[in-house]
Amino acid sequence: MVVKNEFDKLGIQTLNVGLGEIELTNDLTEAQKRSVDTHLKTFGFELIDDKKSRLIGQIKTYIIDIVHQKNGELKSNLSDYLIDKLHHDYTYLSNLFSEVEGTTIEKYFIAQKIEKVKELLVYGELSLSEIADQMNYSSVGYLSNQFKKVTGLTPTHFKGIKERKRKPLDEV
Repeated sequence: MVVKNEFDKLGIQTLNVGLGEIELTNDLTEAQKRSVDTHLKTFGFELIDDKKSRLIGQIKTYIIDIVHQKNGELKSNLSDYLIDKLHHDYTYLSNLFSEVEGTTIEKYFIAQKIEKVKELLVYGELSLSEIADQMNYSSVGYLSNQFKKVTGLTPTHFKGIKERKRKPLDEV
C-alpha cells in the first residue's frame, strides 16, 4: 500500500503492485526514477531497475514467501519452483545469485528457514517436532543438525537462552 500510495502521489500509473515488484503502464523517465527512488528510500524501500538485480530480488522474494508465508511448503524442489516462477535455467539463476550475493541459493534458502525456526522457537508455542514438521524437515535430527551448523547452537539451547538471535529478513 505504501508503494502504491507513493506512485499515486507522484502521478505515476500502476497496473499491479505486488511483493517486491510493481508493474507500470509506462516506462519511467530518468527524472521519475530518481524521484521514485528518493520517495521509496524514506520508507526503507529501494528502486531496483537493472534486470540482474531485479532477478536476484525476485529469487529472494520467492524464497522469503515460501519460508515465511507458506511455512517452507514446496510441491516440488526449490530449483524447479524457481525455474517455473522465473522462466530461466536454474544454472543461470544459481550462478547469477552466487556471483552477486556471495552465497548459493540453497544456503540462502536454508538461512531463511533457520530464521523462521528461530522465530517459532522464541514464540514457544510449538514443540521442536511440530516445528520440523511445519517447516518440512524430514526429521527433528535433520533440523537440529542444520540449525547447529548455521547458528552454532542446538535448537534446545537456543530456546533456553531466549535471546533475540533473529536477523531482519533483509540482513539474512
